[in-house]
Amino acid sequence: MGDSTSGKLIKRINEMERNLENLTKEEWDRFFPVELVPHNPEWKEIYKQEERKIIEKLGTQAILRIEHFGSTSIPDISAKSYIDIIIEIPTARLFDEEIIIGLTELGYHYFRQSGGLSDYMVFVKGYNLKGGKEQVYHIHMCPKENEMWNQLQFRDYLVANPKRAKEYEHLKIELASIFKNDRVGYRIAKSEFIKETLEMANQTASH
Repeated sequence: MGDSTSGKLIKRINEMERNLENLTKEEWDRFFPVELVPHNPEWKEIYKQEERKIIEKLGTQAILRIEHFGSTSIPDISAKSYIDIIIEIPTARLFDEEIIIGLTELGYHYFRQSGGLSDYMVFVKGYNLKGGKEQVYHIHMCPKENEMWNQLQFRDYLVANPKRAKEYEHLKIELASIFKNDRVGYRIAKSEFIKETLEMANQTASH
């Protein structure tokens, strides 16, 4: 995206006093394109620091389990530099106002996710609408029954199988060039690889 296009988008957002909650899909895609960077060994510690803040804010009664997942949790592969966090909560705390307020106080924006998977809570932090670079965090919060937890099986299989992890990296690099300004398309295009990898993980576990 050229500087003039980016500048117009920033101006439009500032003029309309938009926030993350009411950006259109087109604005998300243009303002926050898919960009991969080499693996950063510091991502692990960045996650741990954020984990401590979240647990301190919400407490262990709300947080039953918290994990770092996504590509930044897999050694030696390129990734979008986002720290993906998945948190298990009691079913009764899904869409809990106290949790939403607590994470908002830590600088997160809340979105209710529905469709496809069971409903769950998404929180994001670090998306700077004025163009500055900040560390981006995504929190996916749901009970243990939610299919989102399959992501940990995917993570663990790639950590244990570096060759498969490199295949994933090569796919991501190819797709990032095709879907640079289509975040949903990028995610969907990876789904078959993820499905196949989960099948491989299940076969390994059954032996």
